[in-house]
Amino acid sequence: MNGLPARRLLLVHAHPDDESINNGLTMAKYAAEGAHVALVTCTLGEEGEVIPPSLAHLAADRDDALGAHRTGELAAAMAELGVTDHRFLGGPGRFRDSGMMGLPQNSRPGSFWSADVDEAAAHLVEVIRELRPQVLVTYDPDGGYGHPDHIQAHRVAMRAAELAAEGAYRRDLGEPHRIGKVYWNRVPRSAVEEGFARLREAGEKVPFPGVASPEDVPGVVPDERITAEITADERFVAAKAAAMRAHATQIAVDGPFFALSNDLAQPLFAQEFYELVQGAPGAGPGGREHDLFAGVEA
Repeated sequence: MNGLPARRLLLVHAHPDDESINNGLTMAKYAAEGAHVALVTCTLGEEGEVIPPSLAHLAADRDDALGAHRTGELAAAMAELGVTDHRFLGGPGRFRDSGMMGLPQNSRPGSFWSADVDEAAAHLVEVIRELRPQVLVTYDPDGGYGHPDHIQAHRVAMRAAELAAEGAYRRDLGEPHRIGKVYWNRVPRSAVEEGFARLREAGEKVPFPGVASPEDVPGVVPDERITAEITADERFVAAKAAAMRAHATQIAVDGPFFALSNDLAQPLFAQEFYELVQGAPGAGPGGREHDLFAGVEA
């Protein structure tokens, strides 16, 4: 096992900052517990909007230097979470941010959305066979909210998990490995309702000019779809907030709230939720898991 810890978690995300918003608490908790936490980010996030006016020149329609800057933000965020293994799919810059759905950037040569899924998945197969994770976390088929890079990240992650287990596939990429459990990022509707209730109660104390709507939260599903819930103490909630804050071009964090480039406040969730889509659940019938590794062998 190349000296790796007994528990190994792999997360696949589309852009720098997605990991901290969706899984920062989970990553910090497992890293502190000694698990090997690895992040694969599929693009540099070159097409993102920029929040600080002083950095507006980095945008794709000006200096087109945002990707390199966000690489540094990602490294700072991972330091806050205690995660030392973070990589870009195929190497930095191999796949470019595709922009929002329907934009010309979707079909730009080299964009992640236009990549062949099997070719992109081969890069991830090599990582899977190297690290041999028991648990994989990625997006649902809609990518949480329909962004093309999120959808493609889902497709690539799921295909790579399949190919990595095939004995006849690309032995040059390592020995076959079957991932024990695959989770999709989710948020139960009750948690969203509670979070926005907190926003309404805060009233004028909310430090942003507007308030988002529950529809702006990606991956919201009925509560019964949730199979795992990760809760941790305040130090990991603080680590998540610090990691989000490190992505300063994309996120503004103030107390228990944050905003993206639209400047609309959202609740910062102190729990993270998942839906198990492959593998055997580690909780009793109808119960939620509180450990993503529950039921898997070290």
